[in-house]
Amino acid sequence: MTVENATVSTHLSERLARADRITLTGVGCVGYHGVLDSEKQTGQPFFVDITMFTDFARAAETDDVAHTVNYAEVAECIRDVVTGESLDLIETLAERIASSVLERFSVMALELTVHKPKAPIDVTFSDVSVTIFRENT
Repeated sequence: MTVENATVSTHLSERLARADRITLTGVGCVGYHGVLDSEKQTGQPFFVDITMFTDFARAAETDDVAHTVNYAEVAECIRDVVTGESLDLIETLAERIASSVLERFSVMALELTVHKPKAPIDVTFSDVSVTIFRENT
């Protein structure tokens, strides 16, 4: 990493530490993701938690949804990806959701968790999840 890149990375990390956050928890819908054919045919519930790092000072000042991240639209975006193309891995699903949100909404970064509570595992468990952090470039 060059000195310039390290400086930019440090600056962004400092901004994110102080950033406002909007969090959606438990956005759920049925998707057809998994390695097994049965998962792709039957479908199963997926739940997504997302924290978006942003600045909503202007929205608070104006009381106008146009100046913030519309979380209803984010929820619809998540639903569209989960119910869309069938994928093998929830890691890929998480990446697709993150990319879609970063492309459509004005956020500095996001942390996203995809939960797959009905994964076909032969031992008792309560949840399987993956979590990613992505920055808007």
